[in-house]
Amino acid sequence: MAALLDPARIRSILLDIEGTTMPVDFVYGTLFPFARARVAEFLERHSQSDEVAADLEALKHGREAEAAQISGLPYWREDSRAARIESAAAYVRWLIDRDRKFTALKSLQGKIWEAGYLSGELRGQVYPDVALALQRWRRQGKTIAIFSSGSVLAQKLLFANSTAGDLTPFIGSYFDTTTGPKQEETSYRRIATALGSAPGEVLFLSDVIAELDAARRTGMQTLLCVRGGTPQAGAASQDVTHPLIRSFDEVLP
Repeated sequence: MAALLDPARIRSILLDIEGTTMPVDFVYGTLFPFARARVAEFLERHSQSDEVAADLEALKHGREAEAAQISGLPYWREDSRAARIESAAAYVRWLIDRDRKFTALKSLQGKIWEAGYLSGELRGQVYPDVALALQRWRRQGKTIAIFSSGSVLAQKLLFANSTAGDLTPFIGSYFDTTTGPKQEETSYRRIATALGSAPGEVLFLSDVIAELDAARRTGMQTLLCVRGGTPQAGAASQDVTHPLIRSFDEVLP
């Protein structure tokens, strides 16, 4: 039986992105292909910057750790700058194709998407009910935060350049995998602490049941967001642990 919400206790609203605030198709059909097609050119131009160099070093070590367990990884070469860029780009494409939640990958993707947002090639696609809900919750005095596997940079870019305009004035905090995995209880405890709220004062919205389960174990209030057309919609709608919504219009109206 799904636990009922206690609206009077809610001080903070924590939102997932993919499938919750924006269509899954935007990630897989637009963002991932954009980064995949431009990674080699981006590294050629920016690999000597400190931040990109740090991403590359983390990717190299991540690949080394995986090589002991996974066969068929792209080769990594260090015999020249060109070889390093070529092999790094191949590994990044390999990770993107498998939707790996690797912090260094997400960091690099965010930097590539930044160029796309600045040039106007990219605009963050959000569901029609999102902007009005963010405005409503802020009027109610709620703190709004985002938790996504995408980097904080990528999150800010998406909401700053959304199809509904700049939504960042409504969002107070952003959390990514540097906080912890999205399906681990400790991540949500850290987020509640960072928000200055007890877990029971935080409402978490996501379309992924395993994430909601982890948040619920900390004492957070949860809502299962089932958007039409998402891959999770069929199975998610059968869940009875978390109250189900199909639109943000239903949340603290």
